Amino acid sequence: MSETAESAAKFAPKAYVDSLPARPGVYRMLDAAGEVLYVGKARNLKSRVASYFQPSNVHPKVQALIAKTAGMEVTITNSDTEALLLEFNLIKRHRPRFNVVLRDDKSFPFVHLATNHEFPSLTFYRGSRKEPGRFFGPYPSAGAVRETLQRLQKLFRLRNCADGYFAHRSRPCLQYQIRRCTAPCVGLISKEQYQRDVDAAIKVLEGRNDEVYQDLASRMEEAAQRLQFEEAAKLRDQMASLKTVQAQQIVTADIHHDADVIAIAQASGEYCVALMFVRGGRSLGHATFFPKAPFAEPAEVLAAFVSQYYLEREAPAEIIVEHDFEEAALLESTLAARASHKVRIASAVRGIRASWLEMMRGNAGQSLQMRGLARASIESALEDIREALNLDGVPHRIECFDISHTGGTDTVASCVVFGVEGPLKGDYRRFNIAGIEPGDDYAAMHQALTRRYKRVRDGEYSAPDLLLIDGGKGQLAQAAAVLEELGVAGITLVGVAKGADRRPGQEQLFLLGRETPTILPADSHALHLIQRVRDEAHRFAIAGHRRKRAKRHSQSILETIPGLGPVKRRELLKQFGGLQGILRAGIDDFVRVRGFGRELAELIYEHLHPGS
Repeated sequence: MSETAESAAKFAPKAYVDSLPARPGVYRMLDAAGEVLYVGKARNLKSRVASYFQPSNVHPKVQALIAKTAGMEVTITNSDTEALLLEFNLIKRHRPRFNVVLRDDKSFPFVHLATNHEFPSLTFYRGSRKEPGRFFGPYPSAGAVRETLQRLQKLFRLRNCADGYFAHRSRPCLQYQIRRCTAPCVGLISKEQYQRDVDAAIKVLEGRNDEVYQDLASRMEEAAQRLQFEEAAKLRDQMASLKTVQAQQIVTADIHHDADVIAIAQASGEYCVALMFVRGGRSLGHATFFPKAPFAEPAEVLAAFVSQYYLEREAPAEIIVEHDFEEAALLESTLAARASHKVRIASAVRGIRASWLEMMRGNAGQSLQMRGLARASIESALEDIREALNLDGVPHRIECFDISHTGGTDTVASCVVFGVEGPLKGDYRRFNIAGIEPGDDYAAMHQALTRRYKRVRDGEYSAPDLLLIDGGKGQLAQAAAVLEELGVAGITLVGVAKGADRRPGQEQLFLLGRETPTILPADSHALHLIQRVRDEAHRFAIAGHRRKRAKRHSQSILETIPGLGPVKRRELLKQFGGLQGILRAGIDDFVRVRGFGRELAELIYEHLHPGS
């Protein structure tokens, strides 16, 4: 049940509070324009909302919020848990300015063991964990996953290839030659021996290294007794490698369940949350978050972080935090129901857990300090840009466009955005360019800018203070024409052209209305920031172009085959691991693919191998 916002003139707090029930629910505070300022939940709506309007409540956040509140909405729920989930969804949808909002919506990667194959593979995985198999993690970065996979390949030589590639091997690949795989694809290891290596890898991923070490030691002794000294030497080397891995895992403990460790640092009105992933007593690394938290207290930030982070992810058995907070018990029961296992939020911890907290507290403080230094450096560079280009004000938001293509094909335009905190990657955009003459960079730039700034004009995106265009006077003129056509004003346009030798430090900066380009000294902080933004736009455009080109090369030849629709093309690519696997396949291989008859198989083969 919901009560709509009332206008500022009609909103009477006392009468509104009197009309509220003493039941659980969620309340929204709105400004005069109907924008959501704050979302909160309560076990007793009447009591909680009334507390905001008490004369004795002089908290700065409350005073600032009430000063802007022109109306309210409430939704009554059947339980505290329903209120918690509704509050989470509303904060995620509206991102209110007075709430603690987790801005960095990171998706953490996992190690995936594909158990639906007789020779399982270990691979990098990011996304929904609905695929068949087992997942280990999360890891704080893609690099941490790849490092783990590399160690496991050295230790146990498990395959990491796609099933389609595996199914069509006739001889061992390079991974076997460099001793990173045992070549199960061509029968150089039995299913039983391979499964033993898989089981050992699982134990290492679960932190049970000692069990694996003892098993290897036992097998080494048995091999030596059978006079199989070469096998014993291999097992000895494997044990040495495992010891090296154990030495690199610096945070270990005598616990076998999973835990996350959360600490908070605060400075100059900003917060940093450091989160360490502990799996089976072994640290997988840590990640940092910088939530938007105006006027918030540490306990409020902690509660909001735990709620927003874990209501979107499966919680581990234990969440270790710096101090208790009001909603801990409610979150424990809610997260346990969603994860189908018991979840404990612990604050009074000792021993190794206390050491983990202290380590994360130090990491949070260090990350916040480094963020402050980086921001100060960018702010200084932005001020230098204002002086160097003689602008009216300091630019707080910069956008830069670049075009990438190969011989005029697969053209992609990129738009990157920088603010006082550095790159705003959530605002980056790519544009697939179509309907232009191949290689016409002016037309490509015109199309990309038009598509972007129509949405800026319509209020969907914030307008930049400074727009950088990778190019000289011609590209700059295209940008100016687009902004004039759309009626977008108040944006400073700068063309960034490479110098005569196309070397960094020789860039020429073209501004509208100025005949002579501005050339900044090679050691200029303003130039360094402009180069950084330009290079990021270039990198982002090239990455998009390469992805588009790879997709075209893998699918275009298949698209010419009559009767082969998109579903069957995807099935072929999936089964054979890519275009190269399809080209190596024969008619009988195609017939074995689900949904493919011999007639279609022959047709595919003839199109891929004309004249054969």
